[in-house]
Amino acid sequence: MSSFDGIANKFDKNIYGTSKGRLRHALLCHYLQGFVDSVDSINVVDLGGGTGVMSKVFAASGHSVLLTDISKDVLAIAKHRLSDYQNVDIKQQSIYESISNGSLDNAGLVLCHAVLEWLPDPMRVVRALIERAPINCHLSFSFFNHDANLFANALYGNFDYINKGLKVKNQVRLNPQNPVRPTEFLDILRAFSNVEIVHDAGLRCFHDYMFDREKVEERYQDILSMEKKFGASHPYKYLGKYYHCLIKKCA
Repeated sequence: MSSFDGIANKFDKNIYGTSKGRLRHALLCHYLQGFVDSVDSINVVDLGGGTGVMSKVFAASGHSVLLTDISKDVLAIAKHRLSDYQNVDIKQQSIYESISNGSLDNAGLVLCHAVLEWLPDPMRVVRALIERAPINCHLSFSFFNHDANLFANALYGNFDYINKGLKVKNQVRLNPQNPVRPTEFLDILRAFSNVEIVHDAGLRCFHDYMFDREKVEERYQDILSMEKKFGASHPYKYLGKYYHCLIKKCA
């Protein structure tokens, strides 16, 4: 499992200081707004929550938040970002530790955003999270989409990269190491008789395919509107550079 120790500030800037990071975050907030606005306090567990951007959204709305991450450097940023909130607990631990040590026991909502693609066996973690989550808990997954990544590289003519299985010898630490296929992920969910798929959508279904990059910032609000309008519908949701799925564990 990857840690961003040593590059935490670069990670925070590269993700949330760009249109792609802002858009991904805005869309996740859009799809989770019903939980954010809930009048009842929710116990939120933000697994691999990094620098605390999503945790802050829930903390600011009065929900109890447990933020975990394996990297002490990103958690240092998170502690600063969340220093005004008394309803946040921050722990340095891996997702495997969070699953095994009871961190999920009282969760009403589990966030697992942009984590699976950094794990050696993401589907094993998906199964474990579902098994350990309490009844009636919702789980929000988002992950780097293998199929959309291949499609985007084909558009740019990176055929050698595709033929090498989308792998390079010298892996850049900020590039996801193990993208996930949505179909494989959905197959795992369907194997559980007590899992309801509440919602799924693509994130950045259009943004990442715009050839005129100058228009990305110039037309950001228009792009956001397009993403909200079409991102949860077929076939566009499978083109999103990230895929989002909200599920509920039933009795």
